[in-house]
Amino acid sequence: MSTTSGTAAQHRGRGDGIRRAFARNPVLGPTAALVIAIAFFSVSTSTFFNIDNFSLIVQQSVVIGTLALGQTLVILTAGIDLANAAIAVFGTLLLTRLTIGGLPSGLAILAGLVACTIAATISGLLVTRVKLPPFIVTLGMLAVMTAVTNLYSTGTTFAVPDGALTWLGTSLYLFGRVQFTLGMILAAILFAVMWFVLGKTAWGRHVYAVGNEPEAARLTGIHIDRTLVSVYLVAGLIYGFAAWMALGRTPTADPNAYQTGNLDSITAVVIGGTSLFGGRGGVVGTVVGALIVAILRSGLTQMGIDSNYQNLATGVLVIAAVAFDQATRRRA
Repeated sequence: MSTTSGTAAQHRGRGDGIRRAFARNPVLGPTAALVIAIAFFSVSTSTFFNIDNFSLIVQQSVVIGTLALGQTLVILTAGIDLANAAIAVFGTLLLTRLTIGGLPSGLAILAGLVACTIAATISGLLVTRVKLPPFIVTLGMLAVMTAVTNLYSTGTTFAVPDGALTWLGTSLYLFGRVQFTLGMILAAILFAVMWFVLGKTAWGRHVYAVGNEPEAARLTGIHIDRTLVSVYLVAGLIYGFAAWMALGRTPTADPNAYQTGNLDSITAVVIGGTSLFGGRGGVVGTVVGALIVAILRSGLTQMGIDSNYQNLATGVLVIAAVAFDQATRRRA
C-alpha cells in the first residue's frame, strides 16, 4: 500500500515539475508543437521534408513574422494592435509612390519608416493620453489606415521600381544549395535586437512589468505612459521594415494586400506562448509561432487539404494556446 501511494506521489511530483517547467518557459510548449508538426508532415507527405521547402516556408513567414514581432511588444503590455498590417500596407504604397514620383529610393524608405512609426505612435498616445482601450484605438486606426491607403492609392496597384525597394528580395545561397533572402537576414537581425533589448535592458524589464502588473510597476517608479508610447513607437518602426520586406517578396504595392495580416500576426504571437494578458512571453516564442503557422499551412496544402480546413485548424490551435495560457497562469 505504501509502495503504491509512494509511486503515485512520485508521478504527481513529476507531473508538477513538468507543469512548472512549462510555466517558467512559455516557449517549451510551442517548440514541442513545432517538432510534432514537422514530424507529422514529413511522414504524411513525400515533398515536405527537404531543404527547398523549408527555405520557402521561412521566406513566406518573413513579413507576417516581422509584423508579429511588433505585435509581441504591444501584447506584452496587455494591449493589442489590430492596425499593424494596415500600417504596413500603407507603407508599401508610400514607398512605391514616392519613388515613382522621383524621390530617391533611400529617402522614400526613410519616409516610409517614419510614417509607419508615426501612425503606430498615435495609437500609443491615444491609449495613454485619452485612456482608451488598445482594442478600440487600434480598431479605429485599422479603419483610418485602410481608408487613407485606398484614398492615397485610388484603389490602384503599383509596380515597384527595381532597386532599393526590392533589394530585400535578393536571393543568396548558403553552400550553393540553401536559398535565403536579404529580407530573411534583416528579419533575423530585428528579432535578435529585440530579444536582447527585452531580456537585457531596463526598458525591456519595464515592458514586462507594465504588462504584468501596472500598479506595481508605477509604485516602483516606472513611467507607465512613457513606456507604453515607446512600445507603440518601436512597433511602428518594425511595421515599416515589414512594409519594405513585403516589396521584396512581391514587387507590387497593392492596397488590398495582407488583409488578414493583423490576425495572422496575433495568431503567431499567441501560438508562440506570449500571453494576451501581458507580462509573459517573448520574441523567441513568436519566431516559433510564425513557423508553426507557416508549416501548418504548407503541410496541409501539400496534403491537399482545403484552405477552409486550414483556417479551422489554425483557429483551433489559437483557442488551445489561449486556454493553455490561462490554465498555466491559474497554476502560477
